[in-house]
Amino acid sequence: MSDKHKCFISYHEADRDEVETLIEDSEDAFIDKIVGAFDYEPVASEDEEYIKRVIREDYLTDSTVTIVMVGKCTWARKFVDWEIASTLRNDEKNKRSGLMGITLPSVASDDSRRCPARLEANRGKPGDDSKYARWYVYPSSVASLIDCIEDAYQARDDRAGVVDNSLALMTANKSCS
Repeated sequence: MSDKHKCFISYHEADRDEVETLIEDSEDAFIDKIVGAFDYEPVASEDEEYIKRVIREDYLTDSTVTIVMVGKCTWARKFVDWEIASTLRNDEKNKRSGLMGITLPSVASDDSRRCPARLEANRGKPGDDSKYARWYVYPSSVASLIDCIEDAYQARDDRAGVVDNSLALMTANKSCS
């Protein structure tokens, strides 16, 4: 097994319990960087630019993989979209991270589940190198989770040329029922 990767966890607040369960069940397969779960404090501000800056500087800058935890309404959250967009940036201050999605158990068999648009624009199936990211079912073992994370990490070099970060940023949350 390779070294543990620092993984930023992007999720919708409504799914926090399932996200915490995945992290607890992963038995330290990765170093989690997560806002607002466990004992981590949410960013206390109403200023969206400040929130983005804090998340970018304190959580995303030194992470190597972003895991988007896909629940029922994850696709509709503007901060999830922004976190994915920031993950895909590659400039002097922000190095690109690997990107992957994991379907949460609460929506695993729900035909109405939706992938966030920016993740969808980059999503390929394992073995398809024409796309940057992957979207997985909830891992059945720690070993399979580690393999998924390693694939996302390797994509930073192997599939960097196929990143699509062209969508306009979401400016408001969408309605989700």
